[in-house]
Amino acid sequence: MIISLLFGSVYCVILEEIVIFRFVLLVFVKVYVLGFSLFSVGDCLRVLITGGAGFIGSHTVDRFLAEGFDVVVLDNLRSGSLDNVRQHFSRADFHFVRGDVRDAGLVRSLVGDADFVVHLAALVSVPESMKDPALTFDINVNGTLNLLKACVDSSIKRFVYASSCAVYGNAEELPIKEDAPAKPVSPYGVSKLGAERHVLKFYEEFGLETVCLRYFNVYGPRQALNEYSGVITQFLNRIKNDMPLVIFGNGEQTRDYVHVEDVAEANLLALKGSGAAGEIFNIGTGVATSINRLASILLKIANKEHLKIQHCEARKGDIKHSVADVSKAREKLGYNPKIPLEDGLRKLLLEN
Repeated sequence: MIISLLFGSVYCVILEEIVIFRFVLLVFVKVYVLGFSLFSVGDCLRVLITGGAGFIGSHTVDRFLAEGFDVVVLDNLRSGSLDNVRQHFSRADFHFVRGDVRDAGLVRSLVGDADFVVHLAALVSVPESMKDPALTFDINVNGTLNLLKACVDSSIKRFVYASSCAVYGNAEELPIKEDAPAKPVSPYGVSKLGAERHVLKFYEEFGLETVCLRYFNVYGPRQALNEYSGVITQFLNRIKNDMPLVIFGNGEQTRDYVHVEDVAEANLLALKGSGAAGEIFNIGTGVATSINRLASILLKIANKEHLKIQHCEARKGDIKHSVADVSKAREKLGYNPKIPLEDGLRKLLLEN
């Protein structure tokens, strides 16, 4: 009997040590190998991604699923598409909800079941915002406020907000740092700045951990083709159909083109970063490219240099020059864009 009791006690001690060892090993792997902060250790964590069926959103969904998150997408499919996330429909860790961020009741119920929120849903077109500034404000500002209120009520661990370089307007100094004056020149830029101010205020007043990412010009697969599409998507469509490329203005305006996969990675880094709360970060590459240069690169890669380039009148609301200083994101988030523009364009042409 004594021997049995002793054996049982020793067995329990050994078993307990094994359990402790496995837990410590799990912490080590998640923190030091996968890069998770300590707050992410434990059961599968759920992230609500608004606009997750859209261009940037769907790539963000891919990245978060690959990282082991349980993902819920809220999207009204106004500009997004189910085709962008269809490959995940059979997964138990993926959930799609069709709805609008302006629906406060729906937002509350979804946020209540989440650990984190990545807010990408927005009206994102500068030309469209010029046509309907009221709708732009309603979606981009009121929708964001609905989410922020729900996050405070549900004690969300962190809220990542997709802002835009449009908040800077025509910057006085290049490259643009996060503390540069905000002087938006379009209703879209104004709405993004307004929502951003609310996001920061919720951090200051309610202690909600928030991170604002100011995306520069994002490009890559799944970018929808319509009248409000970005210039790269428009150029690719015209090249495919042997049509001349149309440039608004003289083409010497510059942009900082960043691949969507690098942006998706930035979203993950913002959610995990221990020193990111309450901060604003530029997400670009730090490389300026003129529209004329962009057109030349695409025509050369596609072997269609015979196609003509047509210059039209400059559009209202478009800024002249934009390039990011990404040193803060590199230092505090570990952000390091990996896809050079020509490589990204070449891959995009092959896919199209």
